Amino acid sequence: MPSTRACVLLMDSLGIGASLDAVNYGDIGANTFGHIVKACRVGQADVPGLRSGPLRIPNLARLGLYHAAGASSEHALPELETLSKPEGYYGYAVEQSLGKDTPSGHWELAGVPVRFEWGYFSENIPCFPQALIQALIQRAHLPGVLGEKHASGTDILAELGDEHIKTGKPIVYTSADSVFQIAAHEDVFGLDKLYELCRIARELVDEYHIGRVIARPFIGTHGAFKRTGNRRDYSIPPPKKTLLDHLKEAGREVIAIGKTADIFAHQGPTQTIKADGNMALFDATLQAMKTAPAGSLVFTNFVDFDSSFGHRRDLPGYAAALEAFDARLPELEASLKPGDCVVISADHGCDPTFPGSDHTREHVPVLLFGPDIQCQAIGERASFADIGQSLAEYLGLDALPLDGVSFLKIS
Repeated sequence: MPSTRACVLLMDSLGIGASLDAVNYGDIGANTFGHIVKACRVGQADVPGLRSGPLRIPNLARLGLYHAAGASSEHALPELETLSKPEGYYGYAVEQSLGKDTPSGHWELAGVPVRFEWGYFSENIPCFPQALIQALIQRAHLPGVLGEKHASGTDILAELGDEHIKTGKPIVYTSADSVFQIAAHEDVFGLDKLYELCRIARELVDEYHIGRVIARPFIGTHGAFKRTGNRRDYSIPPPKKTLLDHLKEAGREVIAIGKTADIFAHQGPTQTIKADGNMALFDATLQAMKTAPAGSLVFTNFVDFDSSFGHRRDLPGYAAALEAFDARLPELEASLKPGDCVVISADHGCDPTFPGSDHTREHVPVLLFGPDIQCQAIGERASFADIGQSLAEYLGLDALPLDGVSFLKIS
C-alpha cells in the first residue's frame, strides 16, 4: 500500500473561461472566475458587511488559480503581474462530455466522460410529459403536483410554497440540466415521504434518460421559505467504472463528502459524510484527512458556489464564498503528510454575470499541490479525465482503463 493520499476539493461551478465549444451551448463569453475578479476590481461586488475591494484569495493565488485562468482565457487579469510562480501544478481542462451538468463533470474528472446525450424537458408549460406526471401521482398517491416548469429553486418556493402547504401537492420543476426536482416542506409534507417520492420519480424518469432527481426540502412560512441541507440527489450510475470504483476494488478508502456520493450513485465511496454549507464541508474534509489511511482518496464537493451563488447570480456572495474558502486552505495544508496531494478543480461554470440562472460551458482549473510537489505548468488538458488518470497514477494503482492522460510526468 503506497504512503500517498489524495484529496479533491471540487469547487462546484468555478469555471475559468468559455470552453472551446461554448458556442454550441449559448455560452460565448462566459467566465465565472474572470468576471468575479473584474467585478471586485472595479467595486461592483462591494456589499457593506459582506465584502469590499479586490478579490482577496492569496492562497488560491499562490497555488496557481490566476495563472490557470490566464492560460485558459483571453480575459485580462492584471493581478498576474504581481504574482510569483505557483507552488504546485497548474493548468486547465476542457470538457469532453456532451453536457455541462454536475454528473458529467464529476464522472469525467474521475475518468469517465459522458458520451451519450442526456434527456431534457420541454421549455413549455407544463414542461413534463403528462404520462410521467400521472404515473407519479398514481404511484405516490398524491393529490396532484404544482409547478411543472423551468424555474429557479428559490423563486418557485416564493411562488408556490403557500399553495403547497395548503394542498399537500409537491412542487415539481426542472432547469436547463437533465434534472427532475421535487420541493416539499420538511414539516408539512415530511422528509421521508419526499425521499420516497424521489425514489419513485427516479424509476419513472429512467425512460427519459434524465440524469438526476433531486429532493429539495424546505422549511419556513409565508415570505420566509428556506431550503435546508437535507437535499438528496438520485443520480443514474456512471456508464463505466470510475476512479472511485477502481480504488475501492483495490482495497482503498474512498471518503465522499457532501453530495459526492449521490453524484456517483453511491458507486465507489466506502464512506459518506454529509455536511451543510461550505464551511461545514471544509470542517468535514479536515476531519477526514486526520484519519484517512494511506492510499485513500477524500473527495469533497463544495456545493454552495453553485447552488447558493452561481445559480442565483449572486456575484458578491460568490466572491465572499471564494474568500472564505481561501482562508481555510492553510488549515488543510498544515494537515498534509509527506506524499499527500490535493487537487482543486470544478465540474462546469455558473457565471453570476451571465443571463439566466443555468450552468455555463467553461474550462475548469486544475491545481495540484502538496508537501513534495513543485511548480509545474501543465497547460491545456484535453479532458477533465486527465485528473482521474493522474490521481490513479499518484495513488499507485495499476494502469486503468480510464480516459485521460496523466500529467504527472510533464517536465
